[in-house]
Amino acid sequence: MNYLEKTLANVKKRNAHEPEYIQAVEEVFMSIAPVLEQRPDYVEANILERMTEPERTIIFRVPWVNDKGELVVNRGFRIQFNGARGPYKGGLRFHPTVNLSILKFLGFEQTFKNTLTGRPIGGGKGGSDFDPKGKSDKEIMRFCQSFMTELYRHIGPDVDVPAGDIGVGSREIGFLYGQYKRIRGAYEGGVLTGKHIEYGGSYVRTEATGYGLLYLTKAMFDHHNIPLAGKVAVISGSGNVALYAAQKAIELGLKVVAMSDSSGYVYDAQGIDLPYMIDLKEVKKGRISEYIKTHPHAQYVEGWENIWNVKCDVAFPCATQNDITLEKAEKLVANGVIAVAEGANMPTTNEALEYLKKNGVLITPAKASNAGGVAISSVEMTQNSMRQSLTFEEVDNILKDIMDTIHKDCVEAAAQYGFGYDLVAGANISSFMKVADAMLLQGDY
Repeated sequence: MNYLEKTLANVKKRNAHEPEYIQAVEEVFMSIAPVLEQRPDYVEANILERMTEPERTIIFRVPWVNDKGELVVNRGFRIQFNGARGPYKGGLRFHPTVNLSILKFLGFEQTFKNTLTGRPIGGGKGGSDFDPKGKSDKEIMRFCQSFMTELYRHIGPDVDVPAGDIGVGSREIGFLYGQYKRIRGAYEGGVLTGKHIEYGGSYVRTEATGYGLLYLTKAMFDHHNIPLAGKVAVISGSGNVALYAAQKAIELGLKVVAMSDSSGYVYDAQGIDLPYMIDLKEVKKGRISEYIKTHPHAQYVEGWENIWNVKCDVAFPCATQNDITLEKAEKLVANGVIAVAEGANMPTTNEALEYLKKNGVLITPAKASNAGGVAISSVEMTQNSMRQSLTFEEVDNILKDIMDTIHKDCVEAAAQYGFGYDLVAGANISSFMKVADAMLLQGDY
């Protein structure tokens, strides 16, 4: 058993009840064997075992009072995974499915994703099994205040900088920051990102993950001299990432014909009416099934997982992890898909990834194509530190430059280690080596 196999076996043993985390580690390990052959210093320093163990795992209770006057207790987490390249950076997720396995996989992925941006930030993740859906603004505020009453002691502009994720938007960030400021007695704007523009937020932060996904997709298509305009796209999800991916996709000339939420998906052969969809999901907080009430020519299908039966040229999984299984990948290939561009974190299973690659499907891996959000979060941190405010166009140009550079770095890393044009391998190798080198330079860290 070689070093890589031995380490993976140990990860599986020590984290036996954390399938998502094991999957994330396996996905990275699939690419780095050639690197370890050429870098024996990584093996001598036992870099893999050090890199697969979070630096710090914080678990705490979050008591809060609902509108009925009942005391409710949720569980809170913060995973400070790797700080070799800067303060821990990663979102907070409020969702009933949140558990240690999911947050460890997200923190592990975040470490590499953040490294790909070229910004000086480490990786972390956090959240709670609290569900904001169906809660009043006052209930959400009380929960956020209780959550921050514990979290504040573990974060700071130069220590750990959380942001939003599923279930945590500018409203929640505002409540969290208000409590942090109240406790600390200081205006430390750089402690949270994803803030409203009125008190230190950055333009483009709302759109950044979706826009970045499309900028990287365009770079991939341009590399192969394939026109992106005119292609048919399917986007799973209808949250922040999906909506702004759709907006940029339409701007670049794609025709988005299907989107989904947790109940089902809507198919509109004429192309999704995006202004209506944004109003429905972001303003009215409605269900996607309501789309057909005003668009009777469209079709609503129950079961969000069936969206990949819709024929498309480009598939954008922007909902959740393991969205595309092997069975769905086979359906996509049978329907002639050209590319799968990952907008969510780890939305494709490892078996599905291998199948797609073997069948010549172009892939933008999530740790690269999902990096736009954290890239602009880092830009927000810089603006806060400098008491500076950039325009929408200035930040958007920075985002595009970062995504183009990520594509270039991934292409070069994959080619250097014999993978040809393989953005999955390139993203893993490029980010892994940068994190490993930073750790080695800091000694037995």
